[in-house]
Amino acid sequence: MRVESLKLSGTFKITLEPRRDERGYFVRTYDQAVFLAHGLSTNWVQESQSYSIRNIVRGMHFQRPPFSEVKLVRALWGRIVDVLLDLRKSSETYGQWDSLELSAENHTAVYIPKGFAHGFCTPDSDAVLAYKMDSQYVPEAAGGLLWNDPDVGINWPVQSPMTSESDEGWPALRYFTSPFE
Repeated sequence: MRVESLKLSGTFKITLEPRRDERGYFVRTYDQAVFLAHGLSTNWVQESQSYSIRNIVRGMHFQRPPFSEVKLVRALWGRIVDVLLDLRKSSETYGQWDSLELSAENHTAVYIPKGFAHGFCTPDSDAVLAYKMDSQYVPEAAGGLLWNDPDVGINWPVQSPMTSESDEGWPALRYFTSPFE
């Protein structure tokens, strides 16, 4: 398992390393000691799974404090482009985004700390994702930002994606007052 910093402080790409033989492979998807050695959260209290069809965008979602959450996301099947948006007021990268490909084939996960909005798209295949979170989901704390905000300029690799009505109704970043320090 390799842990590499991404461009936004506190975010990490985690590359899993399958051991393969003629029968298939075995891969460690989480290792508390490795996470602790990198100063990452190890207090997972909830795990969820999502299925998305091809050509969708989900996001950009977060939970407001005190229910904000650290997430560990990976693709179990298919391929996504995962997007992170820094909403920490004191961060040098506030309002900036980063993305990476997660797929069942590349065995990559992303670690997203508190204070980030998260979203993803499925450019060319259906996908199944697994999420570990260090906080329970609290519907009243759910929030989001407009996925296609031109001021943020996320480069989504999809054309005319399907989105939810709620994702279309989130505010743009310029109208958002961040609750994250």
